[in-house]
Amino acid sequence: DRFAAALADDTGEPFTALPYPSVAQSAVDAPLNLSAALRGLAVVLMKISNDLRWMNSGPIHGLSELQLPATQPGSSIMPGKVNPVICESATMVAAQVMGLDQANTVAAQSGNFQLNVMLPLVATNLLDMTRWLANSCRNLADQAIEGLTWNKEHLAEGVGRNPILVTALNPVIGYEKAAAIAKEAFATGRPVIEVAQAHTDLDRQRLEELLDPLKLTGPG
Repeated sequence: DRFAAALADDTGEPFTALPYPSVAQSAVDAPLNLSAALRGLAVVLMKISNDLRWMNSGPIHGLSELQLPATQPGSSIMPGKVNPVICESATMVAAQVMGLDQANTVAAQSGNFQLNVMLPLVATNLLDMTRWLANSCRNLADQAIEGLTWNKEHLAEGVGRNPILVTALNPVIGYEKAAAIAKEAFATGRPVIEVAQAHTDLDRQRLEELLDPLKLTGPG
C-alpha cells in the first residue's frame, strides 16, 4: 500500500494495491486484455486507412472519390504521382501492433506455475503498441483526414448513373418498369433520370425529387 501511494505521488496516476496480490501474480490476464483492446484499435485504424487509400485512388482508373493532402514530393519512380503515405504508415503501425498482440498471447500462455517469465516482453510490447497507435491516430487525423477534399462532381456523376436509384421509383411506376429502366441505364451508361424521363410520364422536377440521393440516404 505504501509503495502504491508513493508511486501515485510520483506519477500523478491513481496506483493502488490489489486486494488479492496473488490474482495478478498468477497470470497476465489484465495486460493481455489491454493488448487485445489495442489490437482491436489497430484493426479499425487499418480499415479506415485502407478505405481512405482506395477512395483516394486515381485519378483515371481509381475510385477518385476524395483527395488526400500531399505530404511529400511524389513517387520515387513516377513524376507527379503522390502516394498516400500517411495512410500507408498507419497500416504498417496497425500490422505491427497486431503482430505484437500475437507475441503477447504467446507470452501470456507461457507463464507456467505463476512464473510469468515473459512479462517483460508483454510490458515492452504494450508500451510500444500504445505509443505507436497514439502517434499514428493523431498523425492520420491531422495530416490526412483533416485536410482531405471530396471530388463532389465525380461522386454526383457516379451516383446519378447508379441503377440502384430506380428503387425509389418502385412505388410510383412499379417494379417491372423500374427494372427495365435500371437495365437500360446500365447498358447505355446514361444517367437513370434521363432514361426514366424517356420511359415514364413523370416530369423532370418530379423525377429529381424522387431520385434525390440525399433524401434516399437521409433519416426519415
